[in-house]
Amino acid sequence: MAEITTTKKILISPIGDIPHWLIEKIAKKVSQFFGFQTQIRPIIKDIDFSFDKERNQYSSSKILDQLDNKASDNFLKIVAITEKDLFIPILTYVYGEARLNGRPCIVSINRLISGVELEIFSKGYKRIIKEVIHELGHTFNLRHCNDPICLMHYCRSIKDVDKKSNGYCRYCNIHLSDNIKELDL
Repeated sequence: MAEITTTKKILISPIGDIPHWLIEKIAKKVSQFFGFQTQIRPIIKDIDFSFDKERNQYSSSKILDQLDNKASDNFLKIVAITEKDLFIPILTYVYGEARLNGRPCIVSINRLISGVELEIFSKGYKRIIKEVIHELGHTFNLRHCNDPICLMHYCRSIKDVDKKSNGYCRYCNIHLSDNIKELDL
């Protein structure tokens, strides 16, 4: 997508021990894909407030609330990256969550990588990028797509993530473009 002229940026916000090189790569890919400039800055240092002792996981919905409250209005969208295992009440786990047509989203690298995959820069990195673009798509009002290779397709397993392409289908690209045009930039 061509770069969009606006002062609004997409915030890439690491939470916890995320390798800096990975955050930089995410920022670059997000900028290339959506056409907005990105900025890297942590806005939440500790997510213990969202920890559920019974599940031994972190509530992604509670984290989204904090992201939206703490981020400056200068940011069009916010994507947080954490290594913690996330959940929503109706699912065992989630790779990420977003506010549909809202600002915040979060992606957990916990189930997307193993240590070896991250270090050799292969499947793990590609999975993370796919999920970041998927969750940001929701913030641009895109819903789940029926096309199994579209990045907006709902994934039930890591195999589903691996099957996805590196982009949206024609239908989702049109919706993204239309939704960006409607933004008050």
